Amino acid sequence: MARLPGVNKALLVVDVQESFRQRPLWHAISNPGIVEQINRLVALARAEDDLVVWVLHSEPGTGNAFDPDNGHVRLQDGLAAADSDPLLTKTAHNAFTTTNLDQILTRRGIRELSVAGIRTEQCCETTTRIASDLGYDVTFVTDATATNPIAHRDAPADQTVAELLADPRTLHPADIIARTEYALSGRFANIRTVAELTDTAA
Repeated sequence: MARLPGVNKALLVVDVQESFRQRPLWHAISNPGIVEQINRLVALARAEDDLVVWVLHSEPGTGNAFDPDNGHVRLQDGLAAADSDPLLTKTAHNAFTTTNLDQILTRRGIRELSVAGIRTEQCCETTTRIASDLGYDVTFVTDATATNPIAHRDAPADQTVAELLADPRTLHPADIIARTEYALSGRFANIRTVAELTDTAA
C-alpha cells in the first residue's frame, strides 16, 4: 500500500496519563515535567508532518488508578491530541500487542518511530523492543521518558514511598534509565535527547 502523502515517521507517546499522577510514587518520579518535553516532540512531529500516536494504559476492573471507571485514564493536563491523531488504549506493557498500532503504521507506510513516555524501563522500553523486532527503526528519546524507583524483589509489598527511598536495595531512576539506554542502544534503538532531535531539525 502506498504511503500517505506527507507522512514519514511517527511519534509514539506512551502512557503520559493522569493515572501516574494519582499514585504516591509520582512524588518520586524522575521527570515530573515530562509534559513539556512531550509537547516539544509533538511540535517537532507536527512541523515535519509526522504522525503522532497517543497510547494510554488501562486495567479494567482493578479499581486502581488505571481502571477507566475512575476517570484517570486520560492524557495529563497540558497535552492535547489533535482530531486526526490515533488515540489507543492498551492493556499490555507494550503498545502493539493489544492494539491495532502495527496496522495503523503499516497502512501509512511508516517504518521510523520515536518513543517517549512513562515508564522508561517498562512500557516505553517494551514497546521499543517489540517495534524493533517488527522491523521498525526506533529512536528512544530518553529525557522525554520518566520512571520511579523500583523496590527490591524481597521488599515488603506494603512498603511506603519513604521506606522505598530509604531501602539501600532500591533501584533508583538514574540507574534504571542508564540500564535502559545500555540495553537498547545499538540493539533495539538509537538513543537521543529532545535537544538533539530539535537541533537537528532546526
